[in-house]
This record gives sequence, C-alpha cells and structure tokens, in this order.
Amino acid sequence: MHSPPSPHHPTRRTVVRAGACAAALAVGVPGTAAGAASRVGAPAAPVAPPSSRVAAQALPLRADTTTQGDILAGFRKDHVCVLLVHFRHAGQARRWLGGLLPELSTTDQVARFNAEFSRARTLRNGVDPAGMATLWTGLSLTHPGLSLLAGKDPFPAVPVGGTAEAFRDGAAARAEALGDTGPSAPDSWLFGASEDDVHAVLTLAADDSGRLAEAVDRHRRSLDGAAATVLFGQDGATLPGALRGHEHFGFLDAISQPGVRGFDASDAANPATVQGKPGTRLVPAGEFLVGHERVGARPAGLPAWATGGSFHVVRRLAQDVPGWWNQAAECLAELKRSGAAPADADPTWLAARMIGRWPGGAPVATCPAAERVPLPGEDIDGALDFHDDPQGWTTPLFSHIRKSNPRGGLTPAPGRPPLPIAQLDSRRIIRRGIPFGPPHRPETGSRAGGGDDAARGLLFVSHQADLVEQFEFIAKRWVNDVDFPPARHPVPGADPVIGPGSQAAFECPSQSGSRATTLSFQRFIRTEGAVYAFTPSLPTLRSLAAGKLDDSIEVHAGTVLRSGDTLDAGAVRLSMESSGDLVLYDGDGRTVWSAGTSGTGARARFTADGELAVLTEAGRPLWSSKTTGHRGARLLIRTSGDAVIVQGDKTLWHAG
Repeated sequence: MHSPPSPHHPTRRTVVRAGACAAALAVGVPGTAAGAASRVGAPAAPVAPPSSRVAAQALPLRADTTTQGDILAGFRKDHVCVLLVHFRHAGQARRWLGGLLPELSTTDQVARFNAEFSRARTLRNGVDPAGMATLWTGLSLTHPGLSLLAGKDPFPAVPVGGTAEAFRDGAAARAEALGDTGPSAPDSWLFGASEDDVHAVLTLAADDSGRLAEAVDRHRRSLDGAAATVLFGQDGATLPGALRGHEHFGFLDAISQPGVRGFDASDAANPATVQGKPGTRLVPAGEFLVGHERVGARPAGLPAWATGGSFHVVRRLAQDVPGWWNQAAECLAELKRSGAAPADADPTWLAARMIGRWPGGAPVATCPAAERVPLPGEDIDGALDFHDDPQGWTTPLFSHIRKSNPRGGLTPAPGRPPLPIAQLDSRRIIRRGIPFGPPHRPETGSRAGGGDDAARGLLFVSHQADLVEQFEFIAKRWVNDVDFPPARHPVPGADPVIGPGSQAAFECPSQSGSRATTLSFQRFIRTEGAVYAFTPSLPTLRSLAAGKLDDSIEVHAGTVLRSGDTLDAGAVRLSMESSGDLVLYDGDGRTVWSAGTSGTGARARFTADGELAVLTEAGRPLWSSKTTGHRGARLLIRTSGDAVIVQGDKTLWHAG
C-alpha cells in the first residue's frame, strides 16, 4: 500500500502560504472585447502602526468596516467550525441576527490583525507569536434564509442562466451539472440536499481549539434560544506536525490565491502583480466583492442588498487517501511499461504531476526532476508559466493546477497563440478551505483515528461575485471537462484530483513529436454536502434584522453597459439596445424612457462622479444625466417602476 510521504516522515515545506485548490478561468471572458473588536470576551484587534494606516489609505479595501473579514482578508485560523442553521420563526431569527451583529468580524479588523501577526512572525524567524490569538465570526445566508428574514424574495427578477438563478436553485439542484453524481449525489449528502432546510452558515474561527469550542457552545445556546436548529456542524483544523499547511493527500495547500486591487499592494516593477509576488496577478475587486469594478467593467446586475457582499460556496469533500496513492502507483507502473516515466520514479513523481506541484508546494514546471526547497520569502510561483509547455510534457495538461487555473500559456487550439493572461482574471475565486478529520496514518490503526476508514477530507470554501461565471465555470468547463484544454487529440482528460473519473493522456516527447500514454483515473474525492450562500455586508444584515431588504437593481460606479446588456428589476428593466439607445422598459415591454441615442450610441457608462452617459464608439458623449460632481451617488433601477440616481435621500435624476 502506498501512502503520501508527509504523514510518516518530516516533509520539506515552504513558508509561502496563501490559498487555492480550485480556482481560475477560461476561454472567452464575458463582457470583454476579444468580529473581534466588539465581541464579548474577545480581544480587540491590535492598533495598526502609522505605516499601516498610510497603506490603508492607499488600499481602501483594507480599511473597510462594512464588509465581512473572511472574503478578502481571510480568517486564517488553525481551528474552524461551520454551523448550518435552520430558523423556524422569522421574528426570532431577526432578533438573533441583531444580537450577532456586533460579533461579526470586518475586513478592517481581520486585515489589521493579520498584518500585525505576520510582522511578529517575521521578527521571530517564522515562529508564531505567542499570545497573539483571537476569534473571528462570519455569517452567510442562503436564498431561503434571505427570503425568511426579508419577508420576500430577495430578487425582483431572476434572469435565466445567471448567478441569481444558481443561488436560488441551490447547490443540490445543480449537483449533476457539477459532476456530483453516484456516490457524490445529494441523496447521500450530510447537509444541503434540501437547500430549503439551510438558512444560515455561521463560521467561527480561532487560534485555540478550546476557545473555539467555548464559542461554538455559546452560539448553539443562543440559536436554541431563538428557536433555531443546527442542522450540521463541521469542524476543521490544520493538520499537525510535518503536515501543517497540507491537505490529506500530503500536498501543501493554499498556494495560488489571486491578488485583489485595492486590497493588495502592487509591485513597483510590475503593477499588474502583487508586491513581492511577481507570480500573483492583481484582479479587480468586483470579481470577489459585489459593488466594485469587474473585469471589462461588466455590470453585476444584482440588487442593492448584494453590494459589499460575496457568494459563498461550502462543500464537504471526503478524501480516500490510500485509494488515491494506490492509483498513483498503478498508473506509474503503466508509464514505466510504456517508457514514459523514469525507471527509478516513485509514486510521488507521478502524484506531483497529477497535482502539478511537489508535496512541499514547488511547481513541477520549475523543478521537474526533483522537489526543490524554496528560499525563505521566495515567491514559489514567481516563474510559474505554461507558455513553454503547450503539450504538457513537463506539467501534464490534466494536472490539477492547469485544470483549475490555466495561467499563462492557455491556447484555444493547438498551434494557436496563447490567450492573454488578463482574459483569465474573471474566472478566479478566493478559497478559504481547511482539512477535517485525522491524518492518514495506517500504522496507528483505526483505534487511533488514523486508519483507512476514518472520516477525513477538505472543507472547501470559496468566495466569488458570480457563482456561474466563476465557481461553476471552473468546475464544469475546466476541471470536469475531458476536452480542456480544447481541441486536442487525444483529449487531456478530467482533473485527476477533484474531477470525475476519466481516461487521461500523459504526453511526452518522441522522435515524431508527442506521444501519449492513456491512464485511467478514478475518483477518490467524494462530495458529502454542499451549500450555496451569500455573505452580506453589515449594512445589509442590519436591514435584515429590521425585516427590510432593498431589492432595487444597483448599477455600480465604473460599470459600462454594452449592446445587449439588460438589468431586470421585474417591474422595469434598463437595456442598452443594439440600436445604440439606452431604454427603460416596463414589465410589459413598453418604453418608459429613452436616452434618444438610437443609431449613434455604442455604450452607457455610470461614473464614480455620479454621471450616467451614453457614448459613441469613440467615447464622445451623446446624452448625460447631468449629475457630475456627486461622488458616491448611486444608480438604482427600482421595483417601483423607475430608474434614479440618488445621493443619500436626495434624488439627482430619474427616468420613468
């Protein structure tokens, strides 16, 4: 029996950490031209030094006190508990929410604590600072949960194929399309099979397991007092010893997290990347946090209550560790028989190519012969790129890191030039997963919890602004699709780590070009539960605690409406027509208002200065709302039947 090297022997591991095991992008990007401080018993987050405050001014999202902290900053705790909650009475649920609000952790609190912790850790040469500990709290709501608290459907309209539809449907209804079939089908899930049952996802994270247990017990009592039921509780914890930072197959996890503009500093040498991490691109914040600029200035098309929030995916993924490693050994034997693998290669050699990284995190692309220990402070992905490996001779095309985040070098077809890396930005997700269950240690036996039958796996958590174009796209169009990268013969195969079982083409050079050895990969990860939720801003949660929810469709500053873009508020919809006119229609399709730019307009833009304008193809203004000089103004398409630009309680412009 083959097992991962890390559970039994000290593993060389890097000090580089961040996050990803399923993130990324694809061919064709839509819309493009081609709480700690106030918690009872919790210490306040440390006050940032002046240098940090200056950085916060340059990076405004770091100082955000309205958004929840796990989205951009990340709780980053060794111990986590997720409680899936069902409310029986809306009134009691609202009162419970009102009492929870002071405990919710904000981006500002979490970012300041993480920065202080990192500085202290650096001063101690990589040793965690003793005495720096806290407890973080986060809350997400499902579609039924939002409906219950608001007393109405949270969406005035649900466009077909969009993220609102996916959120309303829930994870179970979309399971088959995501590959959750057979043993992974919803009828065997521990939670989420009926999304109507789950109203809220309460996340608690702490440095200390004892403190976390006390918090979990306190919240369970509070929920019980609110006539709520905890349907399921999922614990997660960083693996011990040499496996710290690794997942159960034995590979360092959380390495390839995207950078976020306005939250992460840019590198002076390459402003498109994160400071000190030339391998990490900066992605517009609107890809993760609703209300900010997106790739291509695309409209979010979501209600005002979604501003400042993020869609939240939670999945319990069980891992069959011995099965996965036995498969690696069997497939390696096949490669040796065909001459495609070195005679002295061990199962880790192939497992590293299935992942795309060695157990310590170093990419196979940069050190194919053997694992290399990164230097202290080195950006482990700084040189990671696939432009020079279009055939997958070094990093197989089916490898997990290429299927979940193709990076530079993705070609739409063999022989075609690679896509610009910026076209992949709108497919990235922020991942906050953590392992659950004991490490696999067969020598200890099942009584010690390390045997083959112990429940273990990964609690997968991701944040994204669009469920369909980010999380679901990655799963369906990249990870699970045997024909991605596309138009190759033979087809590359599905992701051998998190994808469905499939045949895969292991390609290597030959005298005639490239030859492929067919491998058969089975699935050794099983979905045991899944939920689609939304992590609202604190202002939205305060409104929900009062039984209110603003379902006007909001057009955020910096948004550009192009031909065919329609924002539907049910009673009315705002559409940028192919004729070049910006038109407001009522529910029966009658024109309520028009900019009068038919035949000359090309796009509409809502600026940060509060102006809505229709422009020609060359960018010349044709029509304007004449509301410039009102920074922070909001453009809303209201369910009452009109479109308005407002600043506070003052209406600056209206149509209809």
